Order: sequence, then structure tokens, then C-alpha cells
Amino acid sequence: VGFIKNHRFEPTSLTVTAGQKFKLVIENQDPTPEEFESHSLNREKIVPAHGRIILYLGPLDAGSYPFFGEFNPATATGNLVAQ
Repeated sequence: VGFIKNHRFEPTSLTVTAGQKFKLVIENQDPTPEEFESHSLNREKIVPAHGRIILYLGPLDAGSYPFFGEFNPATATGNLVAQ
């Protein structure tokens, strides 16, 4: 589970097991929406203000998969690490 607070993803790095499917839950604690976007994960989804989304991902190869908030790209950044 991750969350958005003050236009930042927390934690900024998430670790998952490579080769397995998983569920990623993101809760937005801000009063404004954010968009979770990752080109390497091929995902783009709006996270409503004070709302949450669930993404079903994987299985992923071992590696690093950056993501960002399209509405606040300077501060809302993170990385998913599959190992």
C-alpha cells in the first residue's frame, strides 16, 4: 500500500517479488486528484482526491519501474523495484 500526501508518493520506493502478480493500492490523502502514471508499467490512472485506486500488476521481470504523478511531476515521483 502506498499513498499520496502533499503531492508526493510515500514510500518513494516499493519492492515486489519478480515473476509474481500483485495488487498495488494507492490512497490519496490530498484534497486534489493525482494521476498515477508509469510508461514502463504501461499504466495511467486518476487517483481521486481523498480516494484510492487498486492496480493489478505483474508478473514483472526483475528491474526498476519508475512512476510519477502527472499533475505534480516535480514532486510526485517513485519507483517500483521487482527482485
